[in-house]
Amino acid sequence: MSHRVGSDLGAQETGITNTASLPEHSEAPYIHKVGVPPKQNLLQEFTATVKETFFADDPLRQFKDQPRSRKFIIGIQSVFPILEWGRHYNLTKFKGDLIAGLTIASLCIPQDIGYSNLANLAPQYGLYSSFVPPLIYAFMGSSRDIAIGPVAVVSLLLGTLLKDEIDPDKYPHDYIRLAFTATFFAGITQVMLGFFRLGFLIDFLSHAAVVGFMAGAAITIALQQLKGLLGIKKFTKKTDIVSVMRSVWSVVDHGWNWQTIVIGVTFLAFLLLAKYIGKKNRKLFWVPAIAPLISVILSTFFVRITHAEKHHVAIVGKFKKGVNPSSVKEIFFTGTYLAKGFKIGVVAAMIALTEAIAIGRTFATMKDYQIDGNKEMIALGAMNVVGSMTSCYVATGSFSRSAVNYMAGCHTAVSNIVMSCVVLLTLEIITPLFEYTPNAILASIIISAVVGLIDIEAVILIWKIDKFDFVACMGAFFGVVFVSVEIGLLIAVSISFAKILLQVTRPRTAILGKLPRTTVYRNILQYPEATKVPGVLIVRVDSAIYFSNSNYIRERILRWLGDEEEYMKENHQPRIQYLIVEMSPVTDIDTSGIHALEELHKSLQKRDIQLLLANPGPAVIDKLHASKFTDLIGEDNIFLTVSDAVVTCAPKVEQA
Repeated sequence: MSHRVGSDLGAQETGITNTASLPEHSEAPYIHKVGVPPKQNLLQEFTATVKETFFADDPLRQFKDQPRSRKFIIGIQSVFPILEWGRHYNLTKFKGDLIAGLTIASLCIPQDIGYSNLANLAPQYGLYSSFVPPLIYAFMGSSRDIAIGPVAVVSLLLGTLLKDEIDPDKYPHDYIRLAFTATFFAGITQVMLGFFRLGFLIDFLSHAAVVGFMAGAAITIALQQLKGLLGIKKFTKKTDIVSVMRSVWSVVDHGWNWQTIVIGVTFLAFLLLAKYIGKKNRKLFWVPAIAPLISVILSTFFVRITHAEKHHVAIVGKFKKGVNPSSVKEIFFTGTYLAKGFKIGVVAAMIALTEAIAIGRTFATMKDYQIDGNKEMIALGAMNVVGSMTSCYVATGSFSRSAVNYMAGCHTAVSNIVMSCVVLLTLEIITPLFEYTPNAILASIIISAVVGLIDIEAVILIWKIDKFDFVACMGAFFGVVFVSVEIGLLIAVSISFAKILLQVTRPRTAILGKLPRTTVYRNILQYPEATKVPGVLIVRVDSAIYFSNSNYIRERILRWLGDEEEYMKENHQPRIQYLIVEMSPVTDIDTSGIHALEELHKSLQKRDIQLLLANPGPAVIDKLHASKFTDLIGEDNIFLTVSDAVVTCAPKVEQA
């Protein structure tokens, strides 16, 4: 066997082989044999599989050929990347990080107060979650641009799931304890996923499903803010659009407060205008960044001097001043709420990870640097574990803040440290000033923030590219909007898995024909000019052959064959004598797949048709040899290319 399969893959793709220079009907064309890879023992095979699955990025390569002292330093730096990039930190970078940190702080403070309301928590918990977690992430995270803190979708999800277990109005202390418990297990889940290098699990939630889920969550969050925007006191606890709109319109003549509406709508228009200005002119990114804080200051001042609270304008009121208190003893480590906190934490962890990793990768690509997804998970998990013990709830990467952080010129994660310091000063000094902040302003800030989660362009692109993806997108969207956040999430995951199962169990197959003046064989539907070889049917299987699809593939090939034989008979053409299965896309095969090939071979023998295989990969040919299938069909009936197979069998067809 003169050449390995792998060495000729490039030639196969371009249709160029060592026989290309020879006429197809030359008397003695040289035919390459398919190479069999060296036999690996069980340990070698298992080690290679584990390495490729969990350690494809070879994380230990930086330790190779290093002295023990250097390995220790590299190990510490891998856990705390700040020790590596901190050595090259300078005043120029600090100036950029300082401006970025102050800018995102002006955005995060009013957002945090509003997001804590989404989670049914007191305002200080939102600020707590923008103090400790960003500090932890700054030391352990590998992204330079991501800004850490509470986010709207996770806050809503957490608030909805927690409220299903405990009524926050009747049992506020148990509710906050369950929130800390869920945060703790969210962090543990994220750390475990990173430590055991299971980050690929979050990829099972497709991009289309995430787009639909985020858009649905944005609509739901905006609808929830109608309570604060319209000054409604009695409001439904359900999140679906029907219940919310019924709750809104049932009190239209006596439950709305016109002063609240004026404040809310005026500042909402101001915030949307600021966002539009920032979008039109990237140099004015700071306008939408500071607009929320300006809105809070102006509205608070207006309410304070007019005593609008006496006219039923709802205000934030007093909330606890000071730095994060310890909450270690508040976490449920025993009892019935332990399992509930674990369940909620796992769900929140996955959504938080999906958002954070997507944001981190996006900005890393824009700045052309690499982030380690598994290290990111460990960093995010560690900050949530510590956060759960310091009165924080689930924090993750915020897209709006990260975008502002990026445009403000941040260089490193020091911008998160600057933001944390500003939040600390706010907690220690400024919190009393928020007492007269109207709830309508917080509602306006949240509505303007979640508008960006509705990506119409992405939905249109999904529709153009893949209709099944569009179904997943819309399924997640309508599930969130018309039922609940958790149902929408369940639909998103279910449709994503359904798509995977459909693609695995029903892979594509194609009939191939020869392109004129070449030795290349391609799908006749894609290339109508491709011609079939008389007496030969060439079929390509575009998938690995497993137990889940082996019977389908066998039956589909036989249906192709039946249709072709019927066509030949009707048109008085020579019957099919050879069936060539192009196996280049077949990356693997299991025992069920080999059994299906054996059954196919038996069916073909009854019809006096010879089975030929073209270009089986190393994993496939190794298993075909191990199962003795190569002996069954004959070594001479396995070829490196379709062209080789046709060159061999075409003269025999002509003689017949």
